[in-house]
Amino acid sequence: MKNFKNLIGLLSIVAVSFTACKKNEGGADAFANRSTSAADYSQSSLPVVAVSGDITSSVTWTAGNVYELSGVVTVRNGATLTIQAGTYIKASVNTPGVQNGVLVIAKDGNINATGTAENPIVFTSRYLLDGDASTTGKPGDLGGVIVLGNAKINVGDKLIEGLANEDKFHYGGTNDADNRGTLQYVRIEYAGFQLAPNVEVNGLTLGGVGSGTTIDHVQVSYGLDDGFEFFGGTVSPSNLIALASDDDQFDFDNGFTGTLTDAVAIADKNSTHSTSGGNSDSNGIESDNNAPAEDATFSLTPKTHPTLQNVSVFGTENPNGIAGLGYRNGIRERRGSEVTLSDVIVSGYNTGIAFDADANASLSDINSTSVHGFTNSITAAVGAYVDGGGNSLVVNATNASYFGVSQPWYNTPGSPATVTLPSWASGWSKLVF
Repeated sequence: MKNFKNLIGLLSIVAVSFTACKKNEGGADAFANRSTSAADYSQSSLPVVAVSGDITSSVTWTAGNVYELSGVVTVRNGATLTIQAGTYIKASVNTPGVQNGVLVIAKDGNINATGTAENPIVFTSRYLLDGDASTTGKPGDLGGVIVLGNAKINVGDKLIEGLANEDKFHYGGTNDADNRGTLQYVRIEYAGFQLAPNVEVNGLTLGGVGSGTTIDHVQVSYGLDDGFEFFGGTVSPSNLIALASDDDQFDFDNGFTGTLTDAVAIADKNSTHSTSGGNSDSNGIESDNNAPAEDATFSLTPKTHPTLQNVSVFGTENPNGIAGLGYRNGIRERRGSEVTLSDVIVSGYNTGIAFDADANASLSDINSTSVHGFTNSITAAVGAYVDGGGNSLVVNATNASYFGVSQPWYNTPGSPATVTLPSWASGWSKLVF
């Protein structure tokens, strides 16, 4: 990909990538993990209903209660969990080394979680629902949400990571149109659990979820691992926000072939960041065809090949003013993965897009995409990616202030009042904690 336009071109695109959000550089108020105000969510005064074990008959959770998940709660055996708009869900008190506050929709279960822009469904820290203004949420206070389905994955059948090896936690099949229900207008805050390396629960995990499943208007914030992770499947979600995940904002594995439309990944330099072998391993987007233990040649099919349409990936400078502390790549393609990018913006990472030596770039398409990297815009060890043109732009720069991300644009005191969100993000999303 060549330099088709000058720097001004990228600036103009970035300025509207989250639909005319006003950027405020260099705010003195650090964007740390904290409650939104001296008060918790008002729902802290509602009765608490404890939930544990398996849900094997259909049930409805209502907005008049707060639901407390103890351990791993699994919807299975043909049951449907309906969650009313405006319902809040938290976890019980965590025990170190024990999965807690995890909601699983098994491949024989269903969920109907349909919030609204005015009344989203919120999974959040128990400390924002305890009525104590002195407590604050932190990553890992909630386990996370897992949806398992019967669509194809490239290993046939697999145990979802982070959970015990039981049949109900396996996913994958042959029905690419599989329907596990609906997640609409949902926020998942302070989720994540790590039992061991590569044995984690993410904010929202989707394993073998089919195209019949509806997922839109979902935000994952301050997760202890990835924000969203897709293991195979064909689901095509839209209107997604990933904010300040410890590891990757979006992660694709095991033959995922769906399309993400209208999504944004926003990093926070003050959040925690994952490492691998002592080195930074936090990416905006990471994609693998499969794990080395599953096939060392990374040739399993279907190949992991997400399509990203109208997606923005924003990193940020570290306090020293060069590259985002703890960040690695805006988009990382590795282990045989492929990708199609259309109308994508990547900015604020050391490398904008990286194709590892085991991911042949010639199998990927980049169209109408703008890429910035502090050090490199795009690197490809093998092959030349397909450049679809469309006024694509590549820029290397040493200082993120060129792109309005010396701090996140929502980081200046008072800036939320000046932010104009796109219509799809208005009302239900939350950018300041």
